[in-house]
Amino acid sequence: MDMMRRTTLAVGLAALSAGLAHAQPTQGISKAEITIGTIQDQSGPIAAFGKQSLNGMLLRVDEINEQGGIHGRKVRLRVEDNGYDPRRSVLAAQKLVNQDRVFAVVGQIGTAQNNASMPVQFEKNVINFLPITAAREMYDPFHRLKFSFAATYFDQMRSGLPELAKRAKFSRPCIIYQDDEFGLEVMRGAELGLKALGMALAERTTFKRGATEFSSQVARMKAANCDMVVLGTIIRETIGTIGESRKTGFNPIFFGSSASYTDLIHRLGGKAMDGLWAMHTAQHPYLDDASDKVRFWANKYKTKFNEDPTVFSAYGYQIIDAFATAAQNAGPNLTVDSFIRAMETTKFPADMFGAPAMQFTPKFRLGNDRSRMSQIQNSRWVTVTEYLPVPPMP
Repeated sequence: MDMMRRTTLAVGLAALSAGLAHAQPTQGISKAEITIGTIQDQSGPIAAFGKQSLNGMLLRVDEINEQGGIHGRKVRLRVEDNGYDPRRSVLAAQKLVNQDRVFAVVGQIGTAQNNASMPVQFEKNVINFLPITAAREMYDPFHRLKFSFAATYFDQMRSGLPELAKRAKFSRPCIIYQDDEFGLEVMRGAELGLKALGMALAERTTFKRGATEFSSQVARMKAANCDMVVLGTIIRETIGTIGESRKTGFNPIFFGSSASYTDLIHRLGGKAMDGLWAMHTAQHPYLDDASDKVRFWANKYKTKFNEDPTVFSAYGYQIIDAFATAAQNAGPNLTVDSFIRAMETTKFPADMFGAPAMQFTPKFRLGNDRSRMSQIQNSRWVTVTEYLPVPPMP
């Protein structure tokens, strides 16, 4: 009898334990809300990007909540500032994951910043969703909690440089790049893109994150007789490099990644920025865009925030829209596993900003690998190519 009682008790405790485990709520999910977080630069060298992407996110969150939410749950967006500093990204992730208990971190900005914070998230089974950086580390090496939407800086250079060579002749390419993971990805892609053309970099110059002075780098590239400069730069570094070059009579072709594709370049840098080429996916949403949908969206954004939208505003809006689509497709019982299954089975269509369709698989976490090229002409970005195929790796 004692043996039977012990067996019955053991079975009962095991069933209770399994039931409690099954009933354990998913972090960030309640009956009324889905809590997600984002980490943006609100106070550092790319705070303009952080503000714009956050505004785009807030616009889409408000729309979703006004329409009744996702399976009846409202979306709550928690925001932390990393100042474009990887160490602050770790602290921000710790707060979002451990105190705010977010379901996912969405659209965090910066390569080094995401690399620093992802281990904090993954330890607590928190998804890193469509970060605003085009670095390969956002999907490679594979992790089930990684999802990236941006054609990589590496592939942008590999596909863009051969196309640029058809449109603008050059023979002595050089590079200036930020001395971190972002800049290195631009440099590595440029090396392979130039190798396909039978060329190599004639000069390499770097700068530290947050730098504001570029005269020595420009002087080195000018002394090397560079006639094309790859820019592993973002906002002020792009403007500073081109502005200093123009001032000294150094006028090579300038070619940047999607990190320098922003209206801030021509708004802050003026006419000196005309001629800059850059790669991108989504395009800048001008208030007088040819698309009725984009014009309506851009004017709605301006009414809400009292400023013109930018391509980073579009990124933020796209990211929340994709999150909502996957969460909706995951069904009312939203868990990390059901969300991942939805991401792996949903085909995300091309959007109104011109970004291509996205699709993820159980083994591959980059939604799109193609980009296109624009140039600043008369202080306005003009798209000059369709999406370019990515060359096979040598």
